[in-house]
Amino acid sequence: MSAPTLSSTHGLSSAATLSVPGTLDLITGRARTGAYGPDPATRRIALAFTTAQAVRHSGRAQGYRNEVLSLRLGAAVGSCAVEPGELPADTVTECVGATVAELLRHPLTAVRVAALDAYLGDCRPHGPTHGARRFGLPAGSSLTKSRTRAAAVVRLLPLAEVRRVLVVGVVNSLLEQLRSHGVGYLPCDLKGGTTEWDEPVHTDALALLDDCDAILASGMTLGNGTLDPLLAHARATGKPLVLFAQTGSAVLPRLLGDGVTAVSAEPYPFFWLDGGPTVLHLYGGAAR
Repeated sequence: MSAPTLSSTHGLSSAATLSVPGTLDLITGRARTGAYGPDPATRRIALAFTTAQAVRHSGRAQGYRNEVLSLRLGAAVGSCAVEPGELPADTVTECVGATVAELLRHPLTAVRVAALDAYLGDCRPHGPTHGARRFGLPAGSSLTKSRTRAAAVVRLLPLAEVRRVLVVGVVNSLLEQLRSHGVGYLPCDLKGGTTEWDEPVHTDALALLDDCDAILASGMTLGNGTLDPLLAHARATGKPLVLFAQTGSAVLPRLLGDGVTAVSAEPYPFFWLDGGPTVLHLYGGAAR
């Protein structure tokens, strides 16, 4: 087993994080023109906060770190994960009291994603009306809840038809579930390293796209600008693309039928924050 490691950033390659994702711009443009609800210029963010955590589950050799920017709008909380220590200290202060429209033009991608997520979460709340199926995660340890979440996410794939999955954003519980179904995988994460089973983690997902027949990707790909190449490949080939989203959980369901086949949307509070029951909202996919 490898030595303990801490990693957080999920994506394709370090160079890709420098680009502004076209998908984010497209959905933001629609929001600005009222396609999803009220004029974003009329809605103000009431609360902004960050959440930082480090975890190493009992019995696991590896750990990871997370930092998340969250913005509150009405009953919704929009979130975007960031590299730990990446956000300027005054970011949350800048966001409080600003209109959604103002934050959708913010220079930081994380702020734009969190603002769009909050706006869409308020206008298009998760539920049957908007195509979501509620999946409850029962109370338990962080590892128990991680495994339960992973089982729900992996079942969104057409497992009987899948030989090898490209996993962008390595979560060992997801890999464990794929292994239990006898499905191969290609683990990819910007941080590299190894999986819990000492398998090398690739850092260039684009180079592996032709070697998989399905893609399972973190919502963090929206926040770091690496989602678009995955979408383009899925659209061109028809391969299943399933997203597990804490970042942009209300944004990514807008892509269903346009390259994305399923989304596990997990708005704040995330499973790792609360030992009690929490909820996933499942869209599309094989498990219905």
